[in-house]
Amino acid sequence: MGETRRRALKIVIQITCQFLWLAGLVVGLSGMYLLLNYRHNGLFFAHTYIILPACLALASATLLLASGGLGIWVSLRKSALLQGVFVYLLVMVFCLEATAAALAYVNAGKVDSELAPFSSVFQRYTGSSQDPYSDAVDATQKELRCCGIYDYRDWLATPWFNHSGQGSVPRSCCNSTYHTCNGTLELPGLLYPKGCQVKLEEALLFVLHLIIWSSLAVALVETVGFVSVAQLMSDQPLLEYGILDREWA
Repeated sequence: MGETRRRALKIVIQITCQFLWLAGLVVGLSGMYLLLNYRHNGLFFAHTYIILPACLALASATLLLASGGLGIWVSLRKSALLQGVFVYLLVMVFCLEATAAALAYVNAGKVDSELAPFSSVFQRYTGSSQDPYSDAVDATQKELRCCGIYDYRDWLATPWFNHSGQGSVPRSCCNSTYHTCNGTLELPGLLYPKGCQVKLEEALLFVLHLIIWSSLAVALVETVGFVSVAQLMSDQPLLEYGILDREWA
């Protein structure tokens, strides 16, 4: 292999490693976003396995960042050991990303059933800040800027609305841009138009699809890395073995 070609391969590896760092940041942030969503809205999820893609994404993000750093070192030093470790890390990342993408694809197809507890949580609303269900509902409506399950009319079927007799929804439904809003149904235009389940479904689908597409992008970048390192490894001279001459007394 000519020195010019070898230098070009090292430059390709360095560029590939920068893309690995970028992919690691994107994958890590998507996994962190999903975990934070589950932490803040855990009462609305039917199962905990929806966070598995996030855990795998964080693990692969860590290995992606480590692979990027090791790949830069590989491009600067001629070491078969470092090249082998680099390839091994890329294989581990590929397995983690493929598993995360598969789980994200499966979970994306049943997000609606995964958020089935939404209705029961809203039915348990009491309006007390000491009640975990009420606190979770108010926090979700403020954070996601939503009202009800699908819209504000879902509150009309809750025990809290019927017992309160106020003819209004919780103040957490009020659009933050309207300071005069008190939750009355006489002015529905002052309330958030979308329901919380709709908003949470959109957020979950976005991050799950981000994990899927980022996994495909990582696979493409890894392919370039595999090919480049394979070309460098093929340049390594093979060890020659021979029979040692032994003198017997």
